[in-house]
Amino acid sequence: MPKLDISQVDRRFGSIYPGKLDATMAGRSSLRLGDAGGLTQFGVSLVRIEPKGMSSLRHYHMEQDEFLMMTEGTLVLVDEEGEHEMLPGDCATFPAGDPNGHHLINRTDAPATFLVVGTRTPTETAYYSDLDMMVKTDANGAHFTRKDGSPLTADQIGDEENG
Repeated sequence: MPKLDISQVDRRFGSIYPGKLDATMAGRSSLRLGDAGGLTQFGVSLVRIEPKGMSSLRHYHMEQDEFLMMTEGTLVLVDEEGEHEMLPGDCATFPAGDPNGHHLINRTDAPATFLVVGTRTPTETAYYSDLDMMVKTDANGAHFTRKDGSPLTADQIGDEENG
């Protein structure tokens, strides 16, 4: 049956960011609804951001489109144009290749959720607007480096063990 039982979808916490950058995603969790429903051409996730949390580090994608719609609470969208309050029903789009680094921040005392839909491509490159970091994703997983492709250093990822 195509109807998903959301209560049966595993909630994922945190991120895949290297070193201590992962700790910046405390308060973020997601339900990968597209995966649970067997979708392969695009991803669909319901993301929950706890108070004082954020959706990601500010980033943009080179190959994948991204669409989001607020479903509950209030978040602040931070992008290259500034800050924008996002309320239930508000939507935002981020076309592939547009260097509009973005993320959502919860500055309230209540959780907030949004639905995000994104293209799935065999490879992807994303850049982080506020860090000298990029990620390349392929069949072997995610590989984080500096924007020029050189290795990340311990001071860049806040990790004394990687450097």
